[in-house]
Amino acid sequence: MKKFLQTTLLTLVLSLCLGIAAQAQTKAKPATKKAPAKAAQKKPESGAEAPEMKTYYMALLKRGPYQPTDTAEVNGIQRAHMAHIRQIAADGKLVMAGPFLDNGDLRGIFIFDVASLEEARALTEADPAVKAGKLILELHPWMSQRGTKLP
Repeated sequence: MKKFLQTTLLTLVLSLCLGIAAQAQTKAKPATKKAPAKAAQKKPESGAEAPEMKTYYMALLKRGPYQPTDTAEVNGIQRAHMAHIRQIAADGKLVMAGPFLDNGDLRGIFIFDVASLEEARALTEADPAVKAGKLILELHPWMSQRGTKLP
């Protein structure tokens, strides 16, 4: 049941993101022919407005093997985790982050705007909660329309 809820929640989050991207795309005129992925990131020369797609990196943060019970330790790890999030957001590398609210094994997400999967991995692995083993990560390249925002 827990796996079903996690899968359902992840599906809902991704559906929301894809729905927003699709809604934004319907406002632009569709391109007349398909172009390779790299070419899709450039504006068409014909003047037609096609959505500019971009690769981001999504980190799924999962419950790790180390779950401290000492309140002071838990609070210290959480403060350091939040400071790390604020810093990478201030650096312009973190587009969005947030926890899942169902207290399951899937704890939260990071969406990075960085040059590579390796850079996203390094930023996530530098998180104090990941270093402590409280969180583990699953990282995926993810494409969305550039500039898409949640309402």
